[in-house]
Amino acid sequence: MKIGFIINDHATEKWNYTTPALGYAAYKRGHDVFFIGVGELSYASKGHLSVRCKTIKDRVFKGEETYFKAVQKEEFVNLSSKDLDVLFLRNNPADEINERDWAYNAAFIFGEIAMSNGVLVLNHPSSLAGAVNKMYFQHFPEILRPKTIITRDHNEIKEFFKEQKQKMILKPLQGSGGTNVFMMDKKNEHNLSQTIDAICRDGFVIAQEYLTEATGGDTRLFLMNGEPLQVNGQYALMQRVNASGDIRSNIHAGGKPEKVKMTDQIMELADIVRPKLVQDGMFLVGIDIVGSKLMEINVFSPGGLNVMGQMYDADFATPVIEAIERKVYYKSMYGDYLYNSRLATL
Repeated sequence: MKIGFIINDHATEKWNYTTPALGYAAYKRGHDVFFIGVGELSYASKGHLSVRCKTIKDRVFKGEETYFKAVQKEEFVNLSSKDLDVLFLRNNPADEINERDWAYNAAFIFGEIAMSNGVLVLNHPSSLAGAVNKMYFQHFPEILRPKTIITRDHNEIKEFFKEQKQKMILKPLQGSGGTNVFMMDKKNEHNLSQTIDAICRDGFVIAQEYLTEATGGDTRLFLMNGEPLQVNGQYALMQRVNASGDIRSNIHAGGKPEKVKMTDQIMELADIVRPKLVQDGMFLVGIDIVGSKLMEINVFSPGGLNVMGQMYDADFATPVIEAIERKVYYKSMYGDYLYNSRLATL
């Protein structure tokens, strides 16, 4: 199998991220693995996707760190979609906001080209295009979600603040990783207009119910093919505990990962989100849970799989690659009869 992973940029990708872990798992299984930065994508004159990428072959490595650092030292090579079986879109568009706006939607645009060339593209690029901001989350059943409004109207937000007894979360519609997330209450109410203005400069504002359970952080669970990812009875699941005085629990924002047990409530939430994820061709996603509510669904580049693997002494990356191998097999049997969106979650 020849599998390409799209990342944001080689300069910013680190060996201990989830994507290199997936790449190393594929490499150990004898597959040809290619890492492609968003800026290395192009459209060839004959209608094929063309990329510059980094790869390595015929070497044995002690682990993910030595593997990926060796990959990064390699020179770029050219590759066409004709040479790929799978393209896994693992870049985070939110990381490009105000930095490289041209890269914001590039991966799923070029992913569509690869798909038309017969490449299996994960997650399904058309669905990713519709999920590029947090509005995607609002299409899931209301029972899953905290009370939310999305607007640029100051008065609407202030009225919502009153309804929520002067305690709510404000964040931008576009973005992830805990960037520009604010908890507003009576103590900082005098900054409310200023905070709304700051978020409005980048677009729409999400005003959201504050969940008291959020003081303990959130729970990240990986879903694969719409089902909780597990290995030998261990779930790809962790509690992300907020850093002291911070409402954000993202690990890159200082959150601390801890073990957590699977509960009936978490399983129920996962079961409710499953139908839409399967329908949309969302192969590998991360859902973030606070109490009985879902706070976010990360369909682009959910992280923490390697952290969970170390925490539970479990290899969560290999089952992901095994699942992709099955999809490639199905595609070889059925050809174009199976749509990419359906094949993605089989």
